[in-house]
This record gives sequence, structure tokens and C-alpha cells, in this order.
Amino acid sequence: MNGWIYTHNLNPILFELGPIRVGWYGLMYAISFLIGYFLLQRDARLGRIVVEEKDVPNLTTYLIVGVVVGGRLGWVIFYGGMPYLLEPIRILQTWHGGMSFHGGLIGVLLAFWIFARSRRVSILSVADAVTLYVPIGLFFGRIGNFINGELYGKPTDGSWGVIFPGDRARAPRHPSQLYEALLEGVVIFVVLWLIRRHGHRPGTLPAVFTLLYGLARTAVEFIRLPDADIGYLWGPITMGQVLSLPLILVGSIWVLFLLVTPPPANRPSKR
Repeated sequence: MNGWIYTHNLNPILFELGPIRVGWYGLMYAISFLIGYFLLQRDARLGRIVVEEKDVPNLTTYLIVGVVVGGRLGWVIFYGGMPYLLEPIRILQTWHGGMSFHGGLIGVLLAFWIFARSRRVSILSVADAVTLYVPIGLFFGRIGNFINGELYGKPTDGSWGVIFPGDRARAPRHPSQLYEALLEGVVIFVVLWLIRRHGHRPGTLPAVFTLLYGLARTAVEFIRLPDADIGYLWGPITMGQVLSLPLILVGSIWVLFLLVTPPPANRPSKR
């Protein structure tokens, strides 16, 4: 079995130019935003979404700010704790700590609301336009986590185990980052794509995404190690699962509502 175990030796730094260090994790974010931007432009050009093509750059800017600011502040609040509140300058030191999906989600929701209000369109329509491509960002983000050798899982006897450089025990562990890339990225994207392909009510894509992400994150957390400075909260329960529980509840109620209520009557488009 040991002959198949992979020893992680990837360099998280892509290149350095003097004091400037560019990491793979940041590149993964940049790639996901670029892909999302071009796909949104295509959808707008083909009339598939309520967003007009000329507004895609503005919407993308709102989303980038929402993800980065919300994700960082979310990590500080949910995981960083008091040291960051006592020394706010540490919030800007993004090489310490990381980003929180749940904080980024709050930032994205605020971006949706600001953009929809400024353009006088339905926030659900804006969310429908963007949600399909959120799993792409999650996929690349988890690949970045794997390259960084962080957020790995519990020990495993399977031949797919990985020995990570930050693990003092040097034990083969579940590559939980790759599990999340598959579930949160590939699986959810395929489900959302199939729903959009066969037609859907406004709000269906964000509702299904909310439910599926909460379920996927909760499942992987059972084999992913919690943050060292937080640990388990109650028994095997982690902070990630606690933060995902509202998503499961809201997503379940939202999907059920869409299934049992008749769709609203069609109204003339404002475009």
C-alpha cells in the first residue's frame, strides 16, 4: 500500500518578484473569476440571463469585492477570533489564515442586492444568472487548498491517502480538498446545469445550490480535520458544519416552497 501513497511536495508559491509573492491559491481565484466573467458575457449576449452584456463587468466587480471582503472578514469572525479583533491590521495579512466560504456568501448576497437594486431587476434573477458558475470558483479554490497542503483530512488506510508537509504525524490522510472539489464543484455544477437546461423558476438555482452545498460541506467535514485553533465544537461537530446547518435548513425550505407553490404568471420583460 505504501508504494501508492502520494507525498505532497507541491510549492504553493507560483513565482516571486522581489517582495512580491504570487501563490497558486490566488491564481485559482483569478482563473475562476475570469471563467465566470466570460461565461456571464456569453449568457448575456445570448439573452439567457436578465443581466445585459454591458453590465457584466460591473456585476463581476461587485462579486469580486463581495467574495474577497466577505470571505476574509468571515474567516476573521468565524475562525480568527479575538487576536484579529484586537489587532485589526492582521485582517489585511491574508497570508495568515484564509477565506471563509460562508463569509464570502454573505458578501455575494450583498453584491446581488446592490446590483439588482441599481438596475431595478429581481435579485433572484441576478442570483440565477451567477449561481450556475459559483461551483467553478469552489472547484478551483479547493484545488488551491490542495496545492497549499492545507485543510486536509483524517488518517486513511486507503491507497489514495496523501502525506501532507504540515502534518507532524506524517500519516497518509484523506485529501479532503479534492473531495470538496468534486462535490462542491463538479457535482453541484452538473446538477445546476441540468436544471437550467430543462427550464426552471426564478430562484431555483440558488435554492438548490444552497441546499447541496450545505449537504456536501457537512458530509466532508466528518473526515476533514477542523482548524487547529478551534477544534471540534461538540463531539464530531465542526464550525464548518455549524455554519452549514442554516444553509441546509434555508435550502430545504426554499426548494420545498418552489415545488409546492405554482409559478407566478409571466410578466413582460423589462429588457
